[in-house]
Amino acid sequence: MSLDVAVAELADHLLKQEFVEVLAHHDADGIAAASILCHAMYRKGMQFRLRIRPVITTADVPRDSSVLLCDFGSALPDLSSDVMVVDHHMPHFEGEYHVNPRLEGIDGDRNLSAAGAAYLVAQRMGDNRDLAGLALLGILGDGQEIEGPNREIVNEGIANGFITPNRGLRLAGRGLVEQLALALNPYLDGLSGTPETARTLVAQVTDEDDVDYETLLSRIVLATAPQASLSALCGLWGTTYSLGREVIDEAMNLAAVVDACGKTGCGDIGASLCLRSTHALQEAWEIAVRYRQAVISSIQRARRLDERLALFEVDDGTVTSDVADALANDLTQSGPVFVIGEREGQCHISARCPPGIDLDLEALMRRLAEECGGQGGGHHRRAGANIAADQVEKFKQGLLEAVPA
Repeated sequence: MSLDVAVAELADHLLKQEFVEVLAHHDADGIAAASILCHAMYRKGMQFRLRIRPVITTADVPRDSSVLLCDFGSALPDLSSDVMVVDHHMPHFEGEYHVNPRLEGIDGDRNLSAAGAAYLVAQRMGDNRDLAGLALLGILGDGQEIEGPNREIVNEGIANGFITPNRGLRLAGRGLVEQLALALNPYLDGLSGTPETARTLVAQVTDEDDVDYETLLSRIVLATAPQASLSALCGLWGTTYSLGREVIDEAMNLAAVVDACGKTGCGDIGASLCLRSTHALQEAWEIAVRYRQAVISSIQRARRLDERLALFEVDDGTVTSDVADALANDLTQSGPVFVIGEREGQCHISARCPPGIDLDLEALMRRLAEECGGQGGGHHRRAGANIAADQVEKFKQGLLEAVPA
């Protein structure tokens, strides 16, 4: 089945429902995907309930109403066939209403996110072109490329005036000091987590409120180059996007705030921003600041557990995904990175391939998690697992045996 046909069938089926239970993954892509479809349903006068969750199992799916899963669900082969799934992870679900770019050979890692897939469904439901900015959140949140279907969505948003490209510093934050002190994606060793150092640097490159960005970038490169990866340094400056219809205009800022809200258990606040409510905007920014500080602290305190394998442990199980992203992508690594953290009796493991490393992490994390009685999967080069805390030693041993030296 082609992606266009899958989009049409899911959209047509969705429009026939009287009430829809919407469950979405708790990152920027999942929250944006669900919000896009909630916008589309609201505009059709439909009733729905949206809930944000860190993981989903078949047992979590309501059985007494129509269900729409956003940015997860594809990994569950035993879902009821009438569940609607909009996702871009490796597909194992074989239900009738399943929109996933991978089913048509489109790279779900790089070329279409869950939010992008949701945007295609929303367009089939009506004129929802103004939601292109929310689709961009999925691209930025999952670190995808502006290529293939992603490019088509962004170009449509630009052509219709809902997305405006600019050039600038690609760091989230309200002002230059905050951008540097809370820098993630990329993480800047020596600057991230050090507001006084950031403040001093900004003062040195600022003259009467005019920032010398050329000098600033040179200083950042000189300060971080010993540890930073090439991709991290190249990602500092480039195309940024303004979103004229959203409550936070700068796309990277909105993605960062929504992502932080979701991962700290405040997904309702993140979703409210995507649904264009400003009532909790200040609170959302405060959540984002605290979350990014927690991630940076965990990066700096991560404990390496093995000399051969880049296997790290952190104290906070809520930040493993972003810590793994930073360790794999922003610092120099020679192999895949694995980060383990515990929360409420569960261990969360995030796995990442640095640029130039190719390992099927989805299959690996799925197999090891199932052997430990847990759940795993994701993308080819970016995956995760959730297991009981008493199974972590077994999981570690499995990693050491499975990953080549």
